Amino acid sequence: MTESTIILPNQDERIIKKAIDALSQEKDTKKAIEQIRNYCMESSSTTIRKISMEFLYMNEFYDDLQHLINVKKQSENMSHRLCAEVYQITLDQKFKRYTPNEILQRVEKVKTNEPELNCMIEFIKLTAYYNMNQYSKIGNFLESYKRHFDAIEDRTLVPFFETRLNQMLLTYYLLRNEVIMARKYAYRALNQTCSEGLKVDIHNSLGLSYTFDTYFQGMHHLKEALKIAKKHNLTNKIHALENFNIPFLAANFNKVDQISTADKSELAHIEIVKGNYSNAVEMLNELSTDSPFALYYMGVAKQDKEILTRSYHSFIEERSDYFFSKLPLRALRRMRV
Repeated sequence: MTESTIILPNQDERIIKKAIDALSQEKDTKKAIEQIRNYCMESSSTTIRKISMEFLYMNEFYDDLQHLINVKKQSENMSHRLCAEVYQITLDQKFKRYTPNEILQRVEKVKTNEPELNCMIEFIKLTAYYNMNQYSKIGNFLESYKRHFDAIEDRTLVPFFETRLNQMLLTYYLLRNEVIMARKYAYRALNQTCSEGLKVDIHNSLGLSYTFDTYFQGMHHLKEALKIAKKHNLTNKIHALENFNIPFLAANFNKVDQISTADKSELAHIEIVKGNYSNAVEMLNELSTDSPFALYYMGVAKQDKEILTRSYHSFIEERSDYFFSKLPLRALRRMRV
């Protein structure tokens, strides 16, 4: 899109599809995304609305998406109301307004023959299974997703769904400690998306995937995530990177000079690296030790094998996390040396 091809309301729907298809080739993607966003909100085309909802969701324009959902809920067309219901459930799941079981109960009531909506329903179920640590069911979807994608008539939607899948596979394989596969899908998702928020999330996951490999490669991705987040004023993501993930990776590799954090657990992690074990224990005693990470920090600070073993089992049994479960195992091995 150039200045001469700014999208205007009520133009043929092929314009927005062409614009979305060409988005990855644009030099000024932020401006292009804003143009498409405006068209999504202003167009009266009922066909466009389904594409619009997915575009707004994947680019994190959640308030705009809620507006379109509210409009479609009032439609006389059953297909439009079903689409609104599916995306409403998606948003409710995104912001954890319901438990995973409640989400599954709601989505099971949605009956449709539309391939696009059936694919959306599958993604909702997958996210619910992920939130309940039922990863075997995610694996089952991997065997059938191509069939779901092939049935979609509007091919403009397929790249969005592929990006969703690749992001989910990144998390899935990282939890299974299949790091090479995780990074493969991470780079696929990065090459597919123009969403700055999604790029931050992917670089963040890539950075953490180097927890047991190299500091410089891991920190490169975390700093890239932070740069993008700051450029686009993504405040929640900036906070998480600056106070959790960057301090975690730095402490993990004993590189804590000039590292600060407002998070007490990561502050305790830094104190452990500095050898101030009593300070770390005092900080951790003020926090809940329900999480496997908190148990890991406490186990290292106290040099307590039993606590580290509990941390390991917590990672496996509560989160099915075979990647970060290596943290307490590594600490236990070092204690035997």
